[in-house]
Amino acid sequence: MRLKMFSALTALTIAVSGLGAVPSEAVAETNAAIRPVRSCAELIKDFAIPGAATHVTTATEVPASNGEPAHCEVRGTVEPAVRFQLRLPTATYTGRYLQYGCHGLCGGILPPAFPACAGPDDAGGDVAVAATDDGHVGEGEFPGFITDGRWAAGDQAARNDYFHRAPHVVSLAAKRIIETYYGSPPKHSYFDGCSTGGREGLLLAQRYPDDFDGIIAGASANYMGPLMGVYFTWLARVNVDANGAQILTAAKLPALHNAVVAACDRLDGLADGQIDDPRACGFDPVTLRCPPGADQPSCLTPAQVVVARKLYAGPKDSHGRRLYPGWESRGSELAWNASVIADPQYGSIAPLPDNYLKYVGYPIGTPHSSVAGFQFTVAELNRLTPEGVKGNALSLDLGRFRRSGGKLILWHGWDDQSIPAVGTLDYYQRLAQRNGGLPETRKWARTFMVPTMYHCFTGGYRLNRFDPFRELVAWVERGDAPDKVIATGTDPQGNARSRPVFPYPLRAKYDGSGSVNDASNFVPAQPPIPPHDVIPWAGEHLYTEPGPVAP
Repeated sequence: MRLKMFSALTALTIAVSGLGAVPSEAVAETNAAIRPVRSCAELIKDFAIPGAATHVTTATEVPASNGEPAHCEVRGTVEPAVRFQLRLPTATYTGRYLQYGCHGLCGGILPPAFPACAGPDDAGGDVAVAATDDGHVGEGEFPGFITDGRWAAGDQAARNDYFHRAPHVVSLAAKRIIETYYGSPPKHSYFDGCSTGGREGLLLAQRYPDDFDGIIAGASANYMGPLMGVYFTWLARVNVDANGAQILTAAKLPALHNAVVAACDRLDGLADGQIDDPRACGFDPVTLRCPPGADQPSCLTPAQVVVARKLYAGPKDSHGRRLYPGWESRGSELAWNASVIADPQYGSIAPLPDNYLKYVGYPIGTPHSSVAGFQFTVAELNRLTPEGVKGNALSLDLGRFRRSGGKLILWHGWDDQSIPAVGTLDYYQRLAQRNGGLPETRKWARTFMVPTMYHCFTGGYRLNRFDPFRELVAWVERGDAPDKVIATGTDPQGNARSRPVFPYPLRAKYDGSGSVNDASNFVPAQPPIPPHDVIPWAGEHLYTEPGPVAP
């Protein structure tokens, strides 16, 4: 869920994020192909699934092309209006099912990609894949990430599908169709989502713990109400003056970012052009303040210093009470264009929070708000709660998911410009405290924090690719818990860089020999002090423990 627009290229990146994944030692086992027992066309029928009546409207044979396997492409609807797309390999399927999450306010379907499970040359044909629009059709920049919220204005059923129901019922429908096509249900089921999809992944583990064996929840929007209602609104307003003009401009971002990196690069003991852990960086933008009367790209005006400080501090009310558990990381500055600073191509950066506040965030029939009219108070945060708790993924009770053998990978880019990375650590540490401590929790749920990476698949100033799917498969199917996942990117000179990302709270430490661009030259290291990542804030009452809900 980015605060502002993805480009068409970014959409394509998301759609194919599983292809060409970086090499890993966690290579999944291979199995014999399972052949269909019915023709593709025979899937065009109704499926009487309790709570998820399903209607397949098209089923088309698609030949192998562009690196993708031959498959049967199925499209249909789960009542009342949850559209889905399911792709079933015709000759290479081995029993795995993977369902993807959506983005933003959803409302469209990105064609689900076949993931590479066995290496970079794997076409992913051993996996059946699916995606959904989450139960509504919206207008927006491209299918799969849509800021339009008008569908929710008076339709509680559509809201509930978006909040939690749609991914669950699509999993029921897809598994029934898979069983019909191949003669047996999937051997293993996986979910992979980022942003809103990350929220969906956590919700599935919390509310529908039997749906998936393994779940990846990246950059999760699990604080849905506070995130879209408060934090995104604050980002849209913090950089606007009394006349509606932008204060901090895109031209100033390189100088600010370079100053941050120069100040904090060596804090991890290695000068390599990246900040591994922004929590250790206390850079104050006042050091870049322009001389009186000056305004140049290399410095910040007094008003711009104030904006940068606010971004690093996060939203608070007039009494200093924190209204969201997060803030902009030091190092994320280059990604503020089109998330904090208005992109000239689109104009306003406010469509997503504005649509949420106008159409989604408050109970139907009650007064709504807008980006322009929102008040940053605890009372307004609480007014978002009745509807927000239906979609928040903040339960700390994942006992059924754990007892069923489920495995959970959370991950977040440290320099996420849209969803603060520290919020994931806040949730994970609370989860560990609720579930027997960090060593016990790591047996079934692990978190990976990726240095320098932005929101989901939108890049990063050093490391910019991260895909833990094969590690999840190895964990679920062989019991090989992921001790590291390799992230890739480029160094300051543009050369390829790879780094291991170790499970929280471990960090990568240079072993003192070889290239700093080679992941093999880094070892895991404990943090200098035990982690204290729980963030006191005004919404702590939102960490709930609901049981699974019915469809």
